Amino acid sequence: MVRIATLGPQGSDGYHAALQYAPNAEVILFNRIVDAITALSSNETDFALIPVYNTREGEVKEYFRLDSQLEDLLWVDNVVLPIHLSLARIAGSDSANTPIEVLVGRGTVFRQCEEYIENHFPHATLMAVQDIGAAFNDIATNNRTNYAIIESEELVKAFGFDLIEREVVSHNRTRFAVIGNTLAPLTSYDATTLITKPLRDRVGILADILGEFTRRGINIIDLQSENDLKTQKLRIYLEFEGHISDPSIKDAVHRLERSIIQEEDSIKILGSYPRVDMRVKKIKSFGFIGSGDMSVWFADRLQNEGYETLITGRSTELRPEEMIDKVDVVAICVPISVTADTIAQYGSMLRAGQALIILAGESENTLQTALDVTDPSVEIMFVHNLWGPQAVTMKDKNAIIVRTARSGCFCSEFEAFMYKHGADIYHDSPRKHDLLMGVGQKLPTTISVALAKTLAEHEIECDDIGSHSTLTSIYGILSMARVHNQNPRTYAEIMATKGDGRKIVKSFAENLLKIIEMAEDERIHEIAELMEENKKFMSPQFLQSRMKQAKAIDEVLSDGGFKLDL
Repeated sequence: MVRIATLGPQGSDGYHAALQYAPNAEVILFNRIVDAITALSSNETDFALIPVYNTREGEVKEYFRLDSQLEDLLWVDNVVLPIHLSLARIAGSDSANTPIEVLVGRGTVFRQCEEYIENHFPHATLMAVQDIGAAFNDIATNNRTNYAIIESEELVKAFGFDLIEREVVSHNRTRFAVIGNTLAPLTSYDATTLITKPLRDRVGILADILGEFTRRGINIIDLQSENDLKTQKLRIYLEFEGHISDPSIKDAVHRLERSIIQEEDSIKILGSYPRVDMRVKKIKSFGFIGSGDMSVWFADRLQNEGYETLITGRSTELRPEEMIDKVDVVAICVPISVTADTIAQYGSMLRAGQALIILAGESENTLQTALDVTDPSVEIMFVHNLWGPQAVTMKDKNAIIVRTARSGCFCSEFEAFMYKHGADIYHDSPRKHDLLMGVGQKLPTTISVALAKTLAEHEIECDDIGSHSTLTSIYGILSMARVHNQNPRTYAEIMATKGDGRKIVKSFAENLLKIIEMAEDERIHEIAELMEENKKFMSPQFLQSRMKQAKAIDEVLSDGGFKLDL
């Protein structure tokens, strides 16, 4: 039989968390965390289960100060338990009319109930105890009618007290760490914790530590720092996504110790374990219509966040009509030219309570189609990610989101997923999105294709372009090369999209012809005046910031190595 050490008495939160982890376990109860850890380290138990975080009070600091006792022990799993606290007092008619002057409870309970106590018992004396069972007995034995106790309803009833109020704190959950002797095996959804020894003062050390994770795309879940009680030197606690056996995690930790902290044995790995999310996730599963690289890209990252994913397409055995009924969110990720038709084909199959997320490049037509064919209770949102499947992460990439009146909690959760991974999110209306995509994608792509065609018609050698280009004019050449170095179908789809983006290309073509005519007629003064008028439309801030960007690019392009390549 598995033996688990935790905090008592019987019926306590720790007791229930231990049985949730191992229903048939022998639970051995202690009043102090250090005693539970000692029982495990001396092989009296197989595991110790201790509280490390509460949604109301935050981290349980006592745990982080016990690393010396954890030298040969490892954090191997987690249990998240809803905490239901009630107000009670001794049974009997006399106590009901006696004002409550003293509140009794564990210190952690008082921290969780701060708001409730402030609102209902601002003048009561708070008596924090370690042995809650002894406190129940003392109040009953001495008939302390002016005392009340805050604890779980189960313990209140077990000691025969009267319930005054149930659920005095809402949204209250505690995370318990399961401590064992063996590193937990790798899963597809892991986290790792570490703690540093007391660190010497060094300017920027925290930023440098975080940078090692950020540049590898490793998400930090929790960061705590405090001064060591004995030395008063800084100690840093980190929890981050991934297992310690992952090469990128190993490399990051190695770099921290050798290059950032610059001291051997300065980091203690507390453990790796299946990741736990204290946030309430409403979505369990995503299904993709479209089996291309972008669907796979999103599905992989959603799986790493603990979601189930299904992908369907022309080459998959699972059909979209079968998949739709199995998931919470349906994402359509197909070529732009067939997105609206795909929505029309499958949209009516979504049921009330599901969400439809459209991953496409044109919004007005696709969103209207979705609103027309889906049940009014289906959530709908449009997402345009401005990166391709070659991108390693979303960090610092632009994502355009068009919400509708039917974008609800599922849509918000997907947006939060993108935000967490570093995407720069912008919200647009359908019309604004399509107009700006005309400027940002349709027009530059059209110009790039036309430029390449012009070079070919005039038999201009590409190798000769660099020698006759300024740093400003080379931008268009680079864009042309980039467009033609990738999937031509993708860019053809961008140029052929419907919506208000077409107006941009047409307006550009009309203005281009006018400017060509002015140049042919050598109307230099008029062209200069036109440029001055254009300049008035652009704010000084825009001009200055873009000039700064351009100069930064110029510095890179001026580098000798780059010039040789050009």
